[in-house]
Amino acid sequence: MASMKGERAGSEIQRELSMILLEDARDEDFKRVTITACDVSNDLSFAKVYFTTFDNREKVEKDLNNASGFFRSLLADRLVMRHIPELKFIFDESIEYGQNIERIIKEINEKNC
Repeated sequence: MASMKGERAGSEIQRELSMILLEDARDEDFKRVTITACDVSNDLSFAKVYFTTFDNREKVEKDLNNASGFFRSLLADRLVMRHIPELKFIFDESIEYGQNIERIIKEINEKNC
């Protein structure tokens, strides 16, 4: 279970990263990325940043992880934290999973009607 400090830090990182991707990123692929969640470890040294995109997700994930140092430096300027955690970007599959379940339920309902 994440601590309150970790949850608060995750929320701040999520909000600021969303703004950075929208306003400061030069890569157009990053402008179409949505940060869905940020889980920060209890010691605030590591953060898993979950995202979605409609573009090539493997390429975007690789590019985001390659630019994580750049994002950390921008976060250091914007957040009041002693240490900015290392960022690991992970594609959030929960939306696709939910859509798949919704499609299956719809098919079952159509067969029963």
